[in-house]
Amino acid sequence: MGKRNGHDFDGHCVCEVVRTIKDIQDNAVSPIECEECTSCFNEPLGSLVSPTEEEPVDTRVFVLSNADGSPFHAFFSGQNEACVSIFFRVEEVFDNCCATLRVLIPGNCQNGGFCPVQLVSKGCCIDLRRVCQVDRFMASNDCITVDLKCFCAVQCIADVFLGICD
Repeated sequence: MGKRNGHDFDGHCVCEVVRTIKDIQDNAVSPIECEECTSCFNEPLGSLVSPTEEEPVDTRVFVLSNADGSPFHAFFSGQNEACVSIFFRVEEVFDNCCATLRVLIPGNCQNGGFCPVQLVSKGCCIDLRRVCQVDRFMASNDCITVDLKCFCAVQCIADVFLGICD
């Protein structure tokens, strides 16, 4: 068993990172100053947001990468034409390296509100240009259960408030 940033690793890397995200979410406290390099291991929950952020946070948004480097995606109940997301919130980690992930609806703030962003272009692939337009997230009611050993990478995107009740 090894250690990284004070966390024990005895299994698959992605599994341990997602488990750590869950622990950080469960122990959410007020934000501290931002660190130079953001990482999924930044504690407490809220440390991935700007230090001027006044809103509480309850979610660390992350993406998972498949073996070929492509973003893992899942479906959510449609918001107009948008129904695919690469953004997740961990709800539960169980049975060594399985997890229940909530699919987050990607959006942006055109016209001051929440506008879902359609990430798929021409019914085929995740359009990375559209991913770059995402600047906010909304919780869906859709969850997916995954084997975390199937992924090569995890990247934390933001700490946000979604109003999720545990």
